[in-house]
Amino acid sequence: MDIRSLRYFTETIRLGSFTDAANHLGVTQSTISKMVRQLEDEVGETLLLREPRGLTLTDIGSVVYHRGREILMALQQLEQEIRDTQSVARGTLALGMPPMINLLFTGALKQFRQKYPSIDLKLHECTGPEVEHLVASGELAAGMTVLPVETQDDVAIAKMAAHQVWAITGQDNMAGTADTLALRSLANKPLILLNDDFALTRLLRHNLAKADIEPQIGAQSGQWDWTVAMARAGMGIALLPEPFVQRINIEGLSCKPISQPAIWWEIALLWNKRRVSHALSAWLDVCQNVLGGEWPDPDEP
Repeated sequence: MDIRSLRYFTETIRLGSFTDAANHLGVTQSTISKMVRQLEDEVGETLLLREPRGLTLTDIGSVVYHRGREILMALQQLEQEIRDTQSVARGTLALGMPPMINLLFTGALKQFRQKYPSIDLKLHECTGPEVEHLVASGELAAGMTVLPVETQDDVAIAKMAAHQVWAITGQDNMAGTADTLALRSLANKPLILLNDDFALTRLLRHNLAKADIEPQIGAQSGQWDWTVAMARAGMGIALLPEPFVQRINIEGLSCKPISQPAIWWEIALLWNKRRVSHALSAWLDVCQNVLGGEWPDPDEP
């Protein structure tokens, strides 16, 4: 069914005459008559009767008129929603935020919400590896994780920040006066790590393996502050990035950055290049402006 014919027909009935419809739509009366006849041909029924007292709808004409108005209003709403989405006045954005990383993105989230209040922002708290999987599958528009990650053709990566990993333990459990703790010093020491589904633990195991150190796991937890509590109790050495060291009460603790080599907790923003929406583009712009970082060349495929 031709939408223009439907619009001309409904306007003719609404205004009550061909002449008024032609004036309202800015076309000739003959054009209105032609479009109404075309619609009747498409339907295969007479839609209106031209009588001395005015226009009268047939039964079929009444159905076409009322349903036609619903269709035209729905199309008008669709066009408005498309315009709103294109101007980022509305839309949906699903982001994956690992619990340990979300604090670093609070400023960007605040600015995004202030700038685009009508976008439905859905935050999913899940581990870094889960974020990587969900972004690659398209279930999330973007997310954050810890490098290194497996390279995938459809996933773009921007490195947002890098923080050195520190060792945390009771004051009597870290010998020496050096300002740093050599990575090799962790050999044969009980380590207190986050659970294996955390990207930080993946990073630590990767670096320990490169140094030919078989980690001696004293305990693992899903809460970073509990790993600090266990280290304070003398159960072993907790390993956390510097931003978390700055948040704890270091009284009674010895805290030193890992060195020789240093371990860097590198935060990355991931997004699916095949599913870029206007809302996602707006989020990427905010992150780049607020957080900076190292971004891929936009001309790369």
